[in-house]
Amino acid sequence: MPAAASELNNLLQIVGSTVSMLENIWEGTEGSEKYFEMLRVSVERAAKVTEQIARQVGGTEQKILLHPSLTTRQREPAPARPDLKISRCILVVDDEPMALDLSEQILTSNGFTVVTAQSGVEALDYFVQKADRFDLVLLDLSMPIIDGEETLKRIRKLAPTVPVLLNTGFIDQSRLERMMTDGLAGFLRRPYRPDELLGHVRSVLNQTRVAGSPVTPEV
Repeated sequence: MPAAASELNNLLQIVGSTVSMLENIWEGTEGSEKYFEMLRVSVERAAKVTEQIARQVGGTEQKILLHPSLTTRQREPAPARPDLKISRCILVVDDEPMALDLSEQILTSNGFTVVTAQSGVEALDYFVQKADRFDLVLLDLSMPIIDGEETLKRIRKLAPTVPVLLNTGFIDQSRLERMMTDGLAGFLRRPYRPDELLGHVRSVLNQTRVAGSPVTPEV
């Protein structure tokens, strides 16, 4: 059941993002708005159903979550710091090619440099080559060989300060709490809108880089 809930969320993410992309292509075409509105309503209804399924099988009810240290930091006045570099580099890790492509398009179209990996193994290889290459990692949970949780633990050993955001459809509450303890910077549950992804990514980057402190595992 958890696997089914996760797969439904992944499919909804792909469908919803594809609808948004098609709207941009056919914007202004006669009659298109009516059909896109029908699609949006259907996606929203399906999202509510999958959210109910996730709750029934013990999944977290939270859509967006930040590490407690970042939440506390947000309430404190930010010290004066030099401006962040214009193009920050994000590693997107996902074994679903369409989801990977959609995340890449959303981020690159908003000024980020994006590197993609289709497995935890490939992601870790990037860190072995150059541990300080990335400003943030957007990480899927359900992947073959090395899943998101194990990938997070290994990234922490190779690059202790890089913020890692979990980007997945389903995760049970206890597992999410365990990953937050291991240093996960935040969580964003699929399906989500492009602006939700961008807002969460920017929030984590601002808090971890501007504040000058990494997210560290709780002890």
